[in-house]
Parts: sequence; C-alpha cells; structure tokens
Amino acid sequence: MGKEKIAFIGTGVMGSSIVKHLVNANYEVTIFTRTKEKAESVIAHGAKWADTVGQAVKEADLIFTMVGYPTDVEEVYYTENGILANAKKGSVLIDMTTSSPELAKRIAADGELRGIDSIDAPVSGGDVGAQNGTLSIMCGGNEQTFKRLLPIFEVFGKQIVYQGDAGAGQHTKMCNQIAISTNMIGVCEALAYGKAAGLDAETILQSISSGAAGSWSLSNLAPRIIKEDFEPGFFVKHFLKDMNIALSEAELMGISLPGLQMARDMYDKLVEEGYGENGTQVLYKRYIEK
Repeated sequence: MGKEKIAFIGTGVMGSSIVKHLVNANYEVTIFTRTKEKAESVIAHGAKWADTVGQAVKEADLIFTMVGYPTDVEEVYYTENGILANAKKGSVLIDMTTSSPELAKRIAADGELRGIDSIDAPVSGGDVGAQNGTLSIMCGGNEQTFKRLLPIFEVFGKQIVYQGDAGAGQHTKMCNQIAISTNMIGVCEALAYGKAAGLDAETILQSISSGAAGSWSLSNLAPRIIKEDFEPGFFVKHFLKDMNIALSEAELMGISLPGLQMARDMYDKLVEEGYGENGTQVLYKRYIEK
C-alpha cells in the first residue's frame, strides 16, 4: 500500500503530536484547526495548512478528526463545507474524538451512502502517549477497513484493538473513562492521606505504584500532582464531557454506575470553580483546598 494523503482536523494537545508522527513517517498531511496560531509548530514540522475543513479533505485518502465535543464532530462532518460534503468517494474517515457511539454509527451510515468508509477510533494515553507514539486505540467499524488502517495506527499507537461494528470503539472508550474516573479519586485520596500522615509523597509512590494499586494514573499523573503541575494532558472539561456521555449511555442501557456519578459530580464542581482548562489531576485540589 502506497503512502496515502492524509487530512487531519483538530491539532490540539494530542492531535499535534499525532500529526508530527505521521509527518515523520513521510505521510503528506494537510491540517485544519480553528486557530491557525495554535498549529504553528505542526506546520513548521512539515504539515500543510488548509483554510477550511472542505479544502483540507478534498484530495485526502484518509481523514482524521480529533476535536472537542460531539457538537464539534457534527460541525466538521455535516456542514456545507464539512467532511461528508467534500470527501472523495473511496476515502476513509477516522474520528479519534471521544464522542457519542450513536453519532459514530450515524457517520458510518451516512459515509456508506457516499461510498466512504469510517472507523471510530478514540484513544487513551494522554499527552505522554501521543508524544511517545504509544497510544491505546479502540476501533469500531468495518474490520477490513481497520486492517487496512493498522499500519498507520501503528505510527502513533501501541495497543490497537478492533472492538466491533461502528460505535464499538466509542463504547470501549467509555469503559476506559469509567475506570479512570474512580481511579483518579483513589490516586488523589491516597496522596491526600499520605500528606496528612506526614509521609513523603515520592516514597509513597515507590511503594505503591508497582504493587496491586498500580495504574497509569498513579504512575503518570501522581508525579505531576506532587510537583503541583496541573497542566493538561487531558482537559477536565473534556473528561466531564466523556463522563456525561457514559452516564447517558448507561441510562439507555438501564444500568447504574454510582462511582462514575460521584466522579462526574466532583469534576462538575471543578469546572464551576474554573478548572476546566486544567488536567484531570487537578482533582487533588478538592482535597487540599478545604
């Protein structure tokens, strides 16, 4: 398979690193994001700039999107100058936004009517995983399309798993976010307890991060908490969006998730207090700013 032309819509904290990996792998990548100034480092790295979504995708074989909210996904796919109105027949859509499973199914169905394949492929691993090219990628859609894309996913991902039909990737990402939501509470409470007991936070991590309590959040975010680094690897406002999607889906399926509900309420309060642009580890402030 030759080097496809790629369009990438949305070059935020994670998207910019993914684009750089693709450029490094000698793919021709055209980008669009709402604020060009925020994409300057990506352009300097070799990506081409397009003034609109439609312009970015017209000649692309593969169209990646990684935007903020389901409403943003709808905007880039369904407007007159959006993806579905401008993508060529035979192209493939890859939405890496954490979004609604139902929206993923809708994009797949509407794309099929136009002779366009699609994969919903949300990721986990935060800014560190994006920078290191070790993201976990959860894929839903046609399995043959997934297999076609696998070499490209391997450019910036490590754990790449086909989950099932359209929407299955998004459902899997909800499982991921549910697990993280209560785990972050545990990480913050462990550090808050250790501080109250007069323990050294660094030595706490030495003991517990490699034992049964070990987790990605404990290994990667607890050190940031200790340094009082609350910059985003993943925005609180986006995490809150994900939890709301998961709770809505859970309600549709008739299941109760009290742990997720508690975490959502705590993060909702953080957004109200102005921490929406911080990383998820800022939850620790709920324990030390009493």
